[in-house]
Amino acid sequence: MRVAGIDITVDWSLLIIFLLIVWGLASGVFPQWHPAWSPATAWLTAVAAALLFFASVLAHELSHSLVARAYGISVRRIVLYVFGGMAQIEHEPGRWVAELWMAIVGPITSLVIGFVCLFLGVVGIRHVDVGSIASVEHALAGLDPARTLLMWLGQINIILALFNLVPAFPLDGGRVLRAILWGVTHDLRRATRWASSLGQAFAWLLIGAGIAMVLGFSVPILGGGLINGIWLAFIGWFLNNAALVSYRQLLTHEILQDVPVARVMLTRFEAVPPQLPLETLVEAYMQRSDQRAFPVVSANDEFMGMVFQHDIERLSPEQRRTLTVRDVLHPPEKIVGVRPEEDVLEVLNLLANRDLNQVPVLEKGHMVGLVRRADILRWLALHGTPAGAKPARS
Repeated sequence: MRVAGIDITVDWSLLIIFLLIVWGLASGVFPQWHPAWSPATAWLTAVAAALLFFASVLAHELSHSLVARAYGISVRRIVLYVFGGMAQIEHEPGRWVAELWMAIVGPITSLVIGFVCLFLGVVGIRHVDVGSIASVEHALAGLDPARTLLMWLGQINIILALFNLVPAFPLDGGRVLRAILWGVTHDLRRATRWASSLGQAFAWLLIGAGIAMVLGFSVPILGGGLINGIWLAFIGWFLNNAALVSYRQLLTHEILQDVPVARVMLTRFEAVPPQLPLETLVEAYMQRSDQRAFPVVSANDEFMGMVFQHDIERLSPEQRRTLTVRDVLHPPEKIVGVRPEEDVLEVLNLLANRDLNQVPVLEKGHMVGLVRRADILRWLALHGTPAGAKPARS
C-alpha cells in the first residue's frame, strides 16, 4: 500500500497489539461504559476502534515523513508494528531545525486528532457534571457507537502524544531535545549521546516500574498488575535498545561518511568462468573460501554476472553434476553493482534495504572488487572511536 507516494508496510507483530486492543475494549472498557450494549456491538465497536487507532498512528508517522520530504530527506517506507509506527528515512537531518520540526510534528498531529475527536464526541452532550462520577457515567452510557469511538480515540491519541513528548531519545520528545542540544552545542554526536543517555534512564525507569508491578506493588499513575507490569518492562527494554542502536547508528554514519568503496572493498576474490561445472565450483571454490557469491568473468575478463551460494544449495547433487555456472548465473542487468568512488555509507544502506550480503564493485565493465557486510564491519572495528575517546567537535 502507498500513501502520498510512501510505501506502507504492516509487520506481523501488529496483530499482537491489535488483538490486545480489541480484547481490552470489548471485554472491559465498552461493557463498563455501556452495560446495555450487546456483546456483538461491543466487539464490532472494538474492532473499529483498533483500526481507527492504527489509522491515527499512520497519520502520526505520515506527518514525520512529509516534513522530512519538505527538507529534502527521502522516506523509504513507513512500518506499522507492535509499538506503533516508524518512518524509515534515507539519512538523518543535516540541520537541527529540520530535526526539530520533523520530531515535533508527530505529537502535534496526534494532539490535533485527539482534541478534534473529543470535541466531536461531546457535541450534543448536555448537563454533565464533571465532578460527579454518576453524571459522567450516565453521559458515557448514552453515547452511540460512533461517538464512543470518537471519545476513546480522542483520549488514546492525546495519551500517545504525551508519551511521545517525553524527552527520552528516540521518542519524539527525545529527538526534540536532541535538536535543541544540537543547536546549542553545534555537536550532533554530543547531543545524541546526552539524549540517548536520558532515553536509557527513562527506559530503565519503565523496566523498574514494570518489575515492581509484577511483584505486586502498585505504582503511582501506572497502577499494578502482572500483565501491565510485563508489558511496561517490555516497552522499557525496547526503548533502551532503541536508544543504544540510535547512538551507534550515528557513530557508524560519522565513521563511514566520505569513505570511498575503494578503501573497503575486497580485491583478492575468486572469480569463475561460465563453463565451470557446478560440482567443481562447490568442491574447489565454495568449500575452500568464505565467499558466498562468486563473480563470473569471460576469457577477456568481462563481467558476466554473479553466482550465489544460496542458489547452489537449492540444487540436487545430480543437478550440480550436469549444470554449469552459466546455467545459474545472475546476469549483470539483474545485479546491483557499485563504483569504487561511491561512499561506503551508501553501500551499507543499499545492503540493508535490498537484504544483500555483498555487491560487486564495477569499473568500465570490469569487476575490480567485492564489498561485503563483513568487510564494512571490519572497517568499523578498525576505525571506530575507541571506548572513552572524546568525540570530535563538528
